[in-house]
Amino acid sequence: MISDRYKDMLNEKSVIRQMAEFASKRGGEIGYENVFDFSLGNPSVPTPHQFTDACVDMLENCEPKELHGYSQSQGIPAVRAKVAESLNHRFGMAYTAEHIFMTAGAAGAVAHALRCVTQPGDEVITFAPYFPEYGPYVNMTGDKLKVVPADTETFQINFEQFDKMLTPSVTAVLVNSPNNPSGIVYSTSTIKKLADLMNRKQAAFRHDIFLISDEPYREIIFDGTDSPYITKYYDNSISCYSFSKALSVPGERIGYLAVNPNCTDALLISQICAQISRGIGHNCPASLMQLAISGSLDVTADLSVYEENMNILYDGLTELGFQMVKPGGTFYMFPKALEEDAVRFCEKAKKYDIILVPGDSFGCPGYFRIAYCIEKEKVVRSLAAFRKFVKTEYDI
Repeated sequence: MISDRYKDMLNEKSVIRQMAEFASKRGGEIGYENVFDFSLGNPSVPTPHQFTDACVDMLENCEPKELHGYSQSQGIPAVRAKVAESLNHRFGMAYTAEHIFMTAGAAGAVAHALRCVTQPGDEVITFAPYFPEYGPYVNMTGDKLKVVPADTETFQINFEQFDKMLTPSVTAVLVNSPNNPSGIVYSTSTIKKLADLMNRKQAAFRHDIFLISDEPYREIIFDGTDSPYITKYYDNSISCYSFSKALSVPGERIGYLAVNPNCTDALLISQICAQISRGIGHNCPASLMQLAISGSLDVTADLSVYEENMNILYDGLTELGFQMVKPGGTFYMFPKALEEDAVRFCEKAKKYDIILVPGDSFGCPGYFRIAYCIEKEKVVRSLAAFRKFVKTEYDI
């Protein structure tokens, strides 16, 4: 019999993917260049030549078995050591290779981290607005996801509600900064306050509470933004990273999990993750990709266009009357819709070939996400479409 659990998920398809599919279909009708597709967070800048050159060089000169054979379950030891060295140099940490577990992107890292530090039935807290896939990530472990309501004035953490919701049933807290969908970066003061509260609750409850930091947008930080390395401020923490955005290689599915060396059972976690892989069908990412990123740990694609796109849209949309907290990173912004029903608002925008994602599935009804990882000239052209949309539908 087909699984009812997964069959039911067919009725809960990703709104982001549905909007992207609509944009693709509409592009086939009128030309994709005429569709202002702000739906999907797919990096739009070229991959850095260092990464491409490394792939070409290895494919031409290395032994096929080295590139295409299985790696160790935890990842290639030399790659893990280089990742640790890079993190120590950049953030003043004390990682060793034993604290690093190579994964298929940040999603794979989060999947392993959740299973490693929770038991079925535990509660996991995250903060609105949040990436909708956190629902299945958590629920498929047998855990229960609890969502702290957003502080829509700043999109920093709503500590009053977090304090109330951080009960003895909670064993993990999942954070995402820089944040998808808001583009907001948690400040150092926010992270220190988070760590202080979690430390006090750990002591009161007499059990560990782990902080899982989902960081695929770590490198996309805008000028002047305070962007702390979250793991540095809380001992029981695990960083989940992806190279998808930094190197513009989302299809290569490569990332890692890094365990704070001061974490409880820190040296066991990477080993346990290898056992988790046996149960979820994830066993060592591609060897070629592991080796390729090991030579590109301290480079990124040219990410400056994202800040340029953000400023164009922020200035243009606020001039039209949209309210939003200005992003500090990522390639997303999260304005308030011009009516209470953001789903209806986004449906209206489709008539003007503007494809947006309503904020309901991000835990923030009344808001919508713009993924501005598209060509700069298209961002500029989109403002005329927004003006027509706002004038026609809302007489603004």
